[in-house]
Amino acid sequence: QVQLVESGGGPVQAGGSLRLSCAASGSIFRINAMGWYRQAPGKQRELVAVITSGNITNYADSVKGRFTISRDNAKNTVYLQMNSLKPEDTAVYYCNAEVVTTRVDDFWGQGTQVTISS
Repeated sequence: QVQLVESGGGPVQAGGSLRLSCAASGSIFRINAMGWYRQAPGKQRELVAVITSGNITNYADSVKGRFTISRDNAKNTVYLQMNSLKPEDTAVYYCNAEVVTTRVDDFWGQGTQVTISS
């Protein structure tokens, strides 16, 4: 089985920064795309950023220029550096990974709360 464990969330004032990490563990042959999603209260889960195995990145328009996604393939870890945080960035942030074991499956982390105060 594969597990994704997130860390790095918490409260921060507007304009501040946070760095989220998500480490994958288990019987992993390869990880394809990895990404971050978020879900605010009363809203649907939305894509924040995604990075392919070839380090091609894509961002939601709302975070472009403020957030940076990166990955360390040797550690099976994906990061999300979040700068210039706004109250509207408040949400639970979830890590996602497309993992190749004996087949290809999508896995999710448990989520980490990010709260931005004005």
